[in-house]
This record gives sequence, C-alpha cells and structure tokens, in this order.
Amino acid sequence: MPDAQALAGAIVRKLREAGHRAYLAGGCVRDLLLGRAPKDYDVATSARPGEVSALFPGSGLVGAHFGVVMVRDGAAQVEVATFRSDGAYSDHRRPDEVTFETDPRADVQRRDFTINSMMLDPETGEVLDFVDGRGDLDRRLIRATGDPRRRFAEDHLRMLRAVRFAARFGFAVEDATLAAIGDLSGEIASVAAERVREELVRILIEGGARRGFELLDESGLLARILPEVAAMKGVEQPPEFHPEGDVWIHTLLMLGKLDRPPLTLALGVLLHDVGKPPTFRRADRIRFDGHVEEGARMAVEILTRLRFPAEEIRQVEALVAHHMRFKDAPRMKESTLKRFLRMDRFDEHLELHRLDCLSSHGMLGNWEFAMEKIRETPPEALRPLRLLSGDDLIAAGFRPGPEFRRWLDAVETAQLEGRISTREEALELVRAGPPDQRPMDE
Repeated sequence: MPDAQALAGAIVRKLREAGHRAYLAGGCVRDLLLGRAPKDYDVATSARPGEVSALFPGSGLVGAHFGVVMVRDGAAQVEVATFRSDGAYSDHRRPDEVTFETDPRADVQRRDFTINSMMLDPETGEVLDFVDGRGDLDRRLIRATGDPRRRFAEDHLRMLRAVRFAARFGFAVEDATLAAIGDLSGEIASVAAERVREELVRILIEGGARRGFELLDESGLLARILPEVAAMKGVEQPPEFHPEGDVWIHTLLMLGKLDRPPLTLALGVLLHDVGKPPTFRRADRIRFDGHVEEGARMAVEILTRLRFPAEEIRQVEALVAHHMRFKDAPRMKESTLKRFLRMDRFDEHLELHRLDCLSSHGMLGNWEFAMEKIRETPPEALRPLRLLSGDDLIAAGFRPGPEFRRWLDAVETAQLEGRISTREEALELVRAGPPDQRPMDE
C-alpha cells in the first residue's frame, strides 16, 4: 500500500504515459525544497477531470467545477487538479468560473504566494518556477503571487494565511504584500468565523505563535479579529510583579515560549489576562480588580464568537478562571488543595502558571509547591472512593432535597482531610449536623 508521496509519483507517471503533462504542485513542493515532510501531496496536470477519472477508476470528483479529482489507494490520497486560470471571485472565496489550461505557467499565476506557486518533476527533480518562489524561499520571504491586492481581494482569508506561513517558517512578509494586508484588513470581517478560527489555531500551535501575533498586530488584522487582545497594548502592570512591561508584552513573551502546545493551553496563554484592560485602575498601585472573573467571561465570549467547540471553550474558561489560584496553594486547606490539583487537564494549568511566572517575575515557588504535592500524593488520595451516595442518605432516613449535595461535599471534604475513612464515620458526621438535617426517624 503506497504512501501519499509514492501515490503522487505513480499518478504523475501514469498521466505522462497517457500523453499529459503532470507535476507535483503547491505546498508539497515548498516543503520538499525546505527539507520538510509534506503533510499532503497535490498533482497539477494538463489532463481534464474526465480524463483523470478515466485513468484512475474509483477516484472521486471533489471539485468538478474547479477540475479537482481525488485519487485514493488505501489510506493514501492525492488531489489531482487540472491546470486552470480563474475568473472573478464575487464571493471572495472561490472563482465564479475557471478556464482549463494546458500550460503550467498559466496555472501558477492564480496561486496565493510565490512559495506555493512552484511545480516539481518527481522523476528528474526539475523545479518549474515562473514567479521566483525558490528565490523567496532563500530570502525567507512571503510574497503574494502577482498583484497582492488582487490576490487578497480574491480570497480575504489569504491575509491570515500570509501571517500563518510567515509564523510557521520564521519568514518575513514582503513590504508590498504586508501593505496590501494593512489596506484590506477590514475585509477580514467578511470571512466566516470558522475559517478565521482555523487560521488562528494554526498560528497558535504550528510554531512561531509570538511572531504570528506580532504580524497580526503589525498588519492591522489583530484589531479586526481580536480587538480584546489588541487592547492589551499599552496597559501598564505593577513593575514589582511584571518588570517585563505591559500586558501585551507579557502575553507575547508567553506565546514565544510555546512549542507546538495543546490548543487549549495556547488559547489559555493568549487569553489569561484578557480581563486586565477593562479592569485597569490606579489606586495605591496599579490594580486589576476582578480581572480573572472578567477574563473568564470574555474568553467564553471570544471563543463562542469564533465558533470553537464547547469542550475547548470550557477548558480555556477554566484555565483563565483559575490561573491566579497558584499563589494561594501553600495556604489552602488540604481538601481545597486536593480538589485544585485534581482538576481536569491540570497539566495545562501547571504549564500556564509556569509560563506566566517565567514571563514576569520569574519566581516558580508556587509551581514547585504544586508539583511536589502531586508527586507525593497518591492518585487515590486525590480522588478517594466515595463513602456515601444520595441513596445511602435516603436509606439512613434523610429527606431527599437540595441539601444532599452539601452533605455529600462535607463528607468528601472530611475524607480528603483524613478525618474519616469509612461509611460508618461518614454517616456519623452527617447525623451530627444541624437539627433540620437529622434523619427523619430522630
């Protein structure tokens, strides 16, 4: 069973044997020239879609109007696209009409960036480069193919893609390309939230998150899609806790320490202090009263706006809501501390706190305290087997009601603190409660 690279090579050979021109095209060529493993492979050819389908029975048209056929062999799949030129993009996403071409030179002129506009002969290694994409790879430069304003007007999402590629590869954005993004940045509002979300996700988790957000800011896109994050700029912080500077600088420093992180952790880093700008005030010193609560609320609002899944929103909300609790950990009651340490995905809470400290005052004492507690506490001590259930309380003669939850929590608290360890001790604790909570037969 071939992998995608082998399948792409076999497709090129078969198309050529049938008298057609065919090459590897797009991002896979860029990645191969950079010495990276391509995520997927695409083939561009002079063959029309019907001719491709005839040569590869069982293939499927995934974009008949655009001349795209998906060829599969087992788990491997390769998109095969007919050379084409594009008409107008009235919806700023897809061309209204396409014209099939026989010359690869015409095909590359429609592509987004020069580094994505090359073709490669997999048999000889020859690179077809009509737009100096190879030179831009050497110059470490993201440059629009042709007129940048036209490329971005065709698909407004390409502005975010330019930032994403620059961040991922550590490239600069060519001056005219960056200027066009700045001029057209307001048009990003016309792009579906889901498409914006996917580009932001990739900027955050593919490497280079700090560079990506610096470019979003420089290009004007940040203020358009995440005004709450743009508002961090210039918001001062108490120098005794944050010698690094304002909230924006602090957030950038944290983003710069991420290395292909889980998405929710990356979002937690981005949004953990989003509540500071609206709660900033000067009193005896700079204060951000209630910024945690406000930040958690804002994080939910932002991620909902961008159509993130509910589970991811809940985790980011928790990261923002609890990121300041580490300072209280050494003074917490045993039960409170254990409940804190057993929170879902607590490793992300730990890493957010560590990055927060390293990007500000540098003191890791509370992080080390939490780590030591986790190391010395057996899992069964953090999540002990439940001693009582609601059914047990009913069997013991208690009236069902909303107070059951309070009593069960009180039993667990005593259990976590080591004051009780048996069902009988738990029942005794409940029976010793206030008169209105005594069993019905007392």
